[in-house]
Amino acid sequence: MKTAFIFDLDGVIVDTAKYHYLAWQRLAAEMGFSFDETDNERLKGVGRMQALDILLEIGGLSFTENHRIQLAQQKNTWYVEYLETLNQDAVLPGAVDFLKKSRQLGLKTALGSASQNASLILKKLDLLPYFDAIVDGNITTRAKPDPEVFVLGAKALSEPPSNCVVFEDAQAGIDAALNAGMTAVGVGFPDHLKGAALVVPSLQVLTPQSLILQLL
Repeated sequence: MKTAFIFDLDGVIVDTAKYHYLAWQRLAAEMGFSFDETDNERLKGVGRMQALDILLEIGGLSFTENHRIQLAQQKNTWYVEYLETLNQDAVLPGAVDFLKKSRQLGLKTALGSASQNASLILKKLDLLPYFDAIVDGNITTRAKPDPEVFVLGAKALSEPPSNCVVFEDAQAGIDAALNAGMTAVGVGFPDHLKGAALVVPSLQVLTPQSLILQLL
């Protein structure tokens, strides 16, 4: 029986991808190379330092650890600045209703995100009350597809992995959920989310009750 839901943040509950993209693109421009939306696809679902390494690979650059940390911090500073314009329009269709219905059914809910700004975003959008636990990039040390973020989420909810359903929009996240021994639901396009038990275009077309019945 599925008794707990663990949600990725960006692309599942909210859409802040454009702010990440703008910040990475700005960083690339500062270093003298271009970074487009196709390149940006490679950064989805991975942690900040891993994303930076991919960016530097695209630019054909290599830096010391201290310099890399400074670059990652600069990117995050710009990202947080862009978040100042964040409003309710960033909440994806159906997300709040799905969270509300999950709580009404007595399901436990957690956030499992690589973002170090997850709590900031949830607070700004009044979404914090919908989660029993938050596991983010301030707690984890290993990036998806490592299952750490979801394993910690299950522990925070006091649930075994087999009882947990993970909602993800990135292949690395789907793989992390499967590596954790959990059921994965993809949010996006089936071609990009291999291994998910179910793929939906958004939470708007799904209800917690119908999902649990499908997964029995």
